[in-house]
Amino acid sequence: MRLTDQEINEIEHYLQGLHLTKEAELMKRFIQHGSISTYDHVLRVVRLSYYLNRHFHLGASDAELVRGAFLHDFYLYDWHENGYAGRFHGFHHPAIALKNAVRRYALTPVERNIIASHMWPLTLFTIPKSRAAFIVCLADKICSCGEIFTTS
Repeated sequence: MRLTDQEINEIEHYLQGLHLTKEAELMKRFIQHGSISTYDHVLRVVRLSYYLNRHFHLGASDAELVRGAFLHDFYLYDWHENGYAGRFHGFHHPAIALKNAVRRYALTPVERNIIASHMWPLTLFTIPKSRAAFIVCLADKICSCGEIFTTS
């Protein structure tokens, strides 16, 4: 997957500075999968989601898709450490990420659903309800598999 400079600039525009916050800096310190930080993971999901939407003409709102994709893992803790969600992290972190994001940002219903449903079907009753939510859910699975199997 290759994005043009214009597409990268559009993504940055849609992020509206989310990637430059103190919380984003914090996400750089937490490991997501293998040796990939949560920050790098969400940016990979942002780029792949945007690419899929644009290059396959899927018709989701780029702005909502990018913001929701960046915030989908906005849980702000290291799930590998004791005292956190641990083995149940996969079930609980979407609700925690949504709670954190809603406290800090004004989110559309689509952005909220992207965050809440990105672990579907693991979170059986929290279903993607828009094209953007389904795209991010799929991109998250693709990126996660790549990170798990290609990093140490």
